Order: sequence, then structure tokens, then C-alpha cells
Amino acid sequence: MFLGEFEHSLDAKGRIILPARFRARLEGGCVLTKGQDGCLSVYPREEWERKAAAMSEASQADLRARNFVRLFFSGAHEEVPDKQGRVTIPEHLRRYAQLEREVQVIGSGTRFEIWDRQAWESHRQSAERDYADIADVNPNLPF
Repeated sequence: MFLGEFEHSLDAKGRIILPARFRARLEGGCVLTKGQDGCLSVYPREEWERKAAAMSEASQADLRARNFVRLFFSGAHEEVPDKQGRVTIPEHLRRYAQLEREVQVIGSGTRFEIWDRQAWESHRQSAERDYADIADVNPNLPF
């Protein structure tokens, strides 16, 4: 389970040192891809395999589903953290998430996300205003 928020920086080569508490789950590798709301999603290898299997079940008759699957997989990048716990974020993903230098790594259950720090702060503030209301009106959330 990926939990918490961590401030990190990208180096000149587009690498990020991952939070120490996340590294054990990523020893078998990970996959970075375009996330929702302008961030990157990072999946441990085994979770990626589960997600990929579920995505393969998406309806080919639905153009929106096809386009989502295309973007999800075409933007994906496999990585294995190095001995210092770093992964390289390729240029196309840095562009998508508008990552420059200061980033925020946030736990999101079975995956974690990498955000531009200012974008995360803005998104977090907006989401916090709606936090209680979202839980009250969404029957799919187990609260």
C-alpha cells in the first residue's frame, strides 16, 4: 500500500529518488504512465499486470474506451529503480505532467502519483474543499 506525501526534486537527467518506504515494493520494477488530472501514475510490476489485464477487457466498440487504452499504454514506460532508488522519467511523461524540478510524490493505494508540486498543491486544496461532500454522495466509496 502506498501512503503519504513526499517532496522530491528531479535532477538534470530527469531522475527522481523515490521515497524510501516505496522502494521495497518496486524491486521487481515499475511502470510509469499518464495519470488522471495531469499527474503520472506509477505501478509496481505486479499491479501493472493486473491493471493491463483489466484494460484488455475494455470494449473495442467504444471509441472513448479505445482512446483511453491507447493513451494509457502508449505513454507507459518500464523502469527498475537503481541502487539509489532512482527512476528516470522520460521526456514525454515529464512534458505531460509539466514536471520541471520540484515534484510531489503521493501515495494512492495500489499505486503512487508524481505531480508538479504547485499543481498538486492547487489540486489538493480544491479536493479538500469537496472531501466530505464527495464521501457523502458517492456510494462506491467504502466510508
